[in-house]
This record gives sequence, C-alpha cells and structure tokens, in this order.
Amino acid sequence: MDSIKAIVYLREDRENQIVRRFIALQGRECLELENEEELDAVVDSLKKRGIGSKETVILKRFRGRMFQKCPGSPGMICCNYLLMNIGFNCLYDCTYCFLNYYLNSFGIVQFINTGITIGEIEGAAGRGGGRVLRVGTGEYTDSLMMDELTGISASLIREAARYPNIFLEFKTKSNNIRHLLGIAEKGNAVLSWTLNTPRNIDLYEEGAATLAERIEAAAEASRAGFLTAFHLDPLIYYEGWIEEYLEVLDLLFSSVDNARVAWISMGCFRYSPGFREIIREVFPGTRLAADEMFPGPDGKYRYLKRRRVSVYRALLDRIRSYTSSPYVYLCMETESVWRDVFGVDFRSSEDLEDSFSRHLEKQFLR
Repeated sequence: MDSIKAIVYLREDRENQIVRRFIALQGRECLELENEEELDAVVDSLKKRGIGSKETVILKRFRGRMFQKCPGSPGMICCNYLLMNIGFNCLYDCTYCFLNYYLNSFGIVQFINTGITIGEIEGAAGRGGGRVLRVGTGEYTDSLMMDELTGISASLIREAARYPNIFLEFKTKSNNIRHLLGIAEKGNAVLSWTLNTPRNIDLYEEGAATLAERIEAAAEASRAGFLTAFHLDPLIYYEGWIEEYLEVLDLLFSSVDNARVAWISMGCFRYSPGFREIIREVFPGTRLAADEMFPGPDGKYRYLKRRRVSVYRALLDRIRSYTSSPYVYLCMETESVWRDVFGVDFRSSEDLEDSFSRHLEKQFLR
C-alpha cells in the first residue's frame, strides 16, 4: 500500500464504505470524478506527472458478471474453478503475469459493490445442490494485497461459512493476513499462496513478499484454523530448478500443518503468442521467455513435455512423502501429461472436477 500515490473515484460513490477508507489514507492524492467519461483525461494527467499504473487505485462499480467459471484453455484439462471478480490488476509487478497483455489498462481497479458478490455466493450455493464448489477471488488481482482496507475477504468468509459445500479461496503473494486471523466462523475458507524459488521471486516478482514471509504467513493462518493451499505456478526452468523447488516444499511442510493443506497446484510457465514481445518491451533484458518452448493444443508456448513431466513427478513424490491431505493437480495440462504424472485418464475437465470434489468431501467434510 505504501506505493499508492493516487486514488480515483466517482463523486456518487463518495459515501461508499470502501471509498471512504481509501480517502482517509494519509499522503495520497484523491481525484474525484463527476462521471466515468473524465477517467481518460485523469489517467493522461497522471501519466504526464510520472504517476504509474501500479501507483494508482481506481475505485469503481463492476458492471458485468461478478461470478463466472474459469475459462480454461482449449485442449487442456481444467479444474472448473469458479471466479469472483473483485478487482483487476495488482500492486506487484510480476514479469510473467498474463495481465501484461492488457497494456491499455491503467491503474489497480478495485470494485466497490461487494454486496453483489455476497449475493452471488448465495446463488452459487443454491445451484450447487450440496456439491462442493471451489470459488476464488484472485484470478485478476491479488486477493489480499489491500484487503485490510477493503474488508472484502472478511465479509465473504463470514458469509460463505453458512454454506459447508463452499471452499472459498483467497490467493496472494503477500503476507497480509493478520486482519483475518481472529474471524471466529471461518467455514471452509482457504488462504492460499503462490510459491516460487527465491531466485525466481527475486527475478520475476517485484514487490511481492519473500518466500519466507509467505510461508510464515501460511503457518500463522494454519495455526489460526484456516485451511491453506499452495500454487507452484509458474514453475520456471533454470539449471538446478528441480532441486530448488524441492527445497521450497521442504520449507513449506516443515512450517505448516500438513493436515490442513486443502490443495496444491503445479503448472509450468506458459505464454500466448505475442507475450514474449510484450514482456521484452515492459521488462527489457529479461530472459524469462528465452528458453526453447513449443506451442501446445491451445496455442500457448510451453516447455517440452518431458521437462514438464520430470518436474511434476519430482514435486508430486516430495509432496506425498509428507502428506496425503491435499488434492494435488496440474493447471492447464493435457490428458497425456496427466497420465504420465498421475497415472489417471481424465478425458474431460469434468472428470478432474469430480475427482477434486470427492477428495475434498472425504478429507474435509466428514
């Protein structure tokens, strides 16, 4: 939050609770708009004054569908995760982030009509028929980066606790969790972290918490009674990468309550056509996309299959040496990779979703 210099909002939203909290911050420039048509001119002015996209928060109401199914990727097995749109863009400047595609977007957009979001949870629970629903707020933003100010996660956790079939995930690269630890009714809320090796965090995750800070936050969350989850994604290749990712797992499982880890995902670095040119423009000199990669069925570029399978197998074996509690899965991989790593034949995303749901029911809903 210290990096934020400008806060932009509409006059009609001045009394909104989230807007009022941001306005109350000290040392930030507050820019009140009469209407949304003024936003382009304000953005141009901020740019001319050297105030960047990561230094600006734009508070606005979300006009679309706040609740949607993860779009997945053609030809890939997807877990059919459900997404809540609470914001767009992020404080952190990760080289590999797909949001770098959206170069025409400016600012960290925080949606302020969270009452609709809570209503969507109720609707989803009603449509689920008792089936496990995994819902997350961290697809287009970091769930917890400004959460102590917005109060969104606490409200959602309390609401979702009424529905035992909802696993509500808050994904972050921060250690900003202490404002949540005292919540009495946690339900099946899952605090989750994207993890990487210290080398890759230093190179590609500017502004994010260190590995040690993330794992300590996860340990605190676990001790407070939250479920936790972890995402080893993107796994980024370099000489000795497997050994260093195994060290990440050793540190993790020596710190958290293994029985309270709900799931762990693994996914190798991948990118869509045109992304390499974008990151070379935004991050001159980066070697992130310099390795040999090939297009898959969905058109995204990936490491060779044998490289991906080797790292997945090694990490899976290490995870299973510690615990059988979490559901371990691959993010956006093919049927054949699933078969080579897990020995399972998932022919569709629904097969993965069913397997995932059965595991959560058995492990955490007894």
